[in-house]
Amino acid sequence: MINVVKADQAKFDVRREISEIFAEGFTQWLGFFSKNPKKIAAAFSHMFALDQFYVALYKGKVIGMASCTDGTSLSVKLDTKELRKHLGFYKGSLAGIFLKKEFESPFVNPSPGVGSIEFVGTAAEFRGQGIASQMIRHILEHTPYEAYLIEEVADTNIPAMKLYSKLGFEEYKRRQIPMKRAKKIGINYLISLKYSK
Repeated sequence: MINVVKADQAKFDVRREISEIFAEGFTQWLGFFSKNPKKIAAAFSHMFALDQFYVALYKGKVIGMASCTDGTSLSVKLDTKELRKHLGFYKGSLAGIFLKKEFESPFVNPSPGVGSIEFVGTAAEFRGQGIASQMIRHILEHTPYEAYLIEEVADTNIPAMKLYSKLGFEEYKRRQIPMKRAKKIGINYLISLKYSK
């Protein structure tokens, strides 16, 4: 039996397990800072605003995560000191600079009634079992927004694109990755999706 709850209402501190899922799911983005997922998990476990996250629990273990904000609140907040402690001074400082821009930018013009779904991830051994679907459905049913945005899904992330399409999300924007970077990270476009109730 899988149970989806707000992360700040779980009966135990879910930060470390959320961070492990994050490290597994976002390796292609974070590989520069470390190739070691355990090190990445330790470095980033401080950043999650638990009141913005939902977790899927199974037998007392976090097996999925997703956040939903109003577009003005941040779901993550990076602490450069914490990043340096785990990644070293140089890479920790770079992570603080570059990822702050990437992770901590609220919408330019947030609209009332629009929610932002972010950081959707499932533990590796539970992928393909409908966990992400269940979490997103839970968010759609238990939050007050009329429309939901999912910003910047990699065009090469076929499982995610299929999932969002199946749930009724439609593409409304795509941003091309510069050719040189695209070759390096294996992504051509970042696609933005929208769902309306």
